[in-house]
Amino acid sequence: MALRSGWLSPTGQTRIDTRHTDIGATTPAGPLSARSGIVPGTYDGKFRVGGLWLSGNGPMTATLFHGRAVIQGPVAQGPYHVTLDSDTVLTFADGAPLHPRIDLVVLRVYDDQFDGSQKSEATIEIIQGEAKAVPEPPAAPGLSLTLFSVKVPATASAGTGGIPWTTTGTVSDLRVTTAGVGGILPVYNNGAVPGSYPGQYQDNDNAHFLQRWDGTAWVAYPKEIGGIAPSGTVSTGGYVGQFRDAAGTLQRWNGTAWVNYHPPYDIEVASNGATAATGWGSPSFSARRTRAGVVMVRFGVTRTGGTITAAADGRIADTPLGNLPAGWSPAMSFETTASDTDGSGAATIAATSSLVTLRDWSPNATIPNGRTVWVSATYVL
Repeated sequence: MALRSGWLSPTGQTRIDTRHTDIGATTPAGPLSARSGIVPGTYDGKFRVGGLWLSGNGPMTATLFHGRAVIQGPVAQGPYHVTLDSDTVLTFADGAPLHPRIDLVVLRVYDDQFDGSQKSEATIEIIQGEAKAVPEPPAAPGLSLTLFSVKVPATASAGTGGIPWTTTGTVSDLRVTTAGVGGILPVYNNGAVPGSYPGQYQDNDNAHFLQRWDGTAWVAYPKEIGGIAPSGTVSTGGYVGQFRDAAGTLQRWNGTAWVNYHPPYDIEVASNGATAATGWGSPSFSARRTRAGVVMVRFGVTRTGGTITAAADGRIADTPLGNLPAGWSPAMSFETTASDTDGSGAATIAATSSLVTLRDWSPNATIPNGRTVWVSATYVL
């Protein structure tokens, strides 16, 4: 195993060291500082983070798998690039007699030029916590990157079964990610870390959407122009005419608020094609209908025959007035209203023939020659 560090050791840095630790530009945390974290990715591309994974392999031992990381020191020191180039077995101390404890697994950098430690190297260390009835993780040392916490039960040892690696809560993944400047940071345990500059992006895997740092907060980034933003991802529209899914309701941003969207109706208009029955002339017709088949019609004919007189109860003989144009008849025959300047009554529009028939009229009222009767209706084709 070689834990390689870039530009740390005063002597002996090899070309292999340099190649492994030449991670490239880092995620900035300030003008002269970078964000600490591990470099994301797996060989098959199926997972967000694969490097420096910890897996128990014995009662008191675990394997830390290879990977690369950046550890930011004080601003004056700059970032340290660290590479673990092969899997490494770590051994944990036996548990305390009475209480459990929590240990930390960390990558740590020593730099004698700054800390007077008399060594300049990167190490993997297990920082032991204090054994307590309710244990707490210890503080991580300076210039280190915490990878995992491990709960070590009381009396745990190779002879007592050791650490229960597969039990929920034993191992906590504390790794965080970093990426090149300008790159989209894959969030991993660090979704709430503030951004470094307006216009920085991160892919929030927990929330499943892209976020942009606006200078004060991470803001869900809308889908591309013209796309419909998924439910819960956009609180304020980015432009007039933007759409979003609001829990199953399509909404449109009007510049100040989200408004439930009603698509414009596709309207078909007609104004001719009607015919008048015997005794009637000058047929008039106007109609509109939507793509959904809702129809509004107004049909009129002028009396050319003899006067029609209604009885005292409004009865008249059924009197055909004319036919609507082909394609405008209702799906079923139904009653509607008819009127002129002096009286009103009921008319029927037949489903198949589209024949309009006057059925009754105002009591004792007449429809003389030259009078125009109008029939209006709204129905579904």
